Amino acid sequence: MITMSNHAGAVSELVEQLGRLPGIGRKSAERLAFHLLRVSEHEALGLADAIRRVRKDVRYCSACFNLSETELCSICSDPNRDKTRICVVEQPRDLMSLEQSSAYRGVYHVLLGRIAPLDGIGPDQLTIDPLVERVRKGNFVEVIMATNPTVEGDGTSLYISNLLSEYPVVVTRLARGITAGSVLEYANREMIADALTGRQKL
Repeated sequence: MITMSNHAGAVSELVEQLGRLPGIGRKSAERLAFHLLRVSEHEALGLADAIRRVRKDVRYCSACFNLSETELCSICSDPNRDKTRICVVEQPRDLMSLEQSSAYRGVYHVLLGRIAPLDGIGPDQLTIDPLVERVRKGNFVEVIMATNPTVEGDGTSLYISNLLSEYPVVVTRLARGITAGSVLEYANREMIADALTGRQKL
C-alpha cells in the first residue's frame, strides 16, 4: 500500500518534475502523480519506458530535421513524395498538422524555431543554412513558407525568402486561412487544407 507518509519525498519529486511540463500547473501535476500511483505498475512503467525510448532512439532527420528513429524520416525516404516542392515549418508538430490535412505531398524542412531577437534567437540557431543548401543542390521549383502567422514567423519567412532570391525557385506562403496570431498546432484539418490550397507568392 503506497502512502504519502512513506513516500512523500518520491511523490513530491514526481509532482515537481511533472509540473515542469508545458501547460501543467501544480494541481494538474498532483492529479497526474496520484493517477500514476493508482494504475498498475505495468502501465506506469510503460510510460517511463516510452519516455526513455524517445530520449534514446528519436533523432532529427539528417535531411529535413523532422523527428525520426532512422537517418532519414519516413517522408524524406518516401519515393512517392514530390521532391520538387519543399514546405518550411517551425517545429515537427507543425509538420504533423500539415500532414493530417492530406493536402500536401511534397517534402518538408523543419527550422526548429523562428527568428526572435527579443528571445535571443537568431538565424544561426535555426536550420536555415541547411535549408539554403538543400535548395542550392536540389531540383526544387517551389518553397512554401509555412511558418506560424505571427510577427516572428513572418519575419523568419521574409528573411529566408531574401536568402533564396538568387535561386530559381518560387517562394510562396500559406494563404491566410489561418488567422494571424494563431499557431498551426491548433488549426483544424479543413483550415489547413484551405491555407495550403490557396497559398500565395511571397
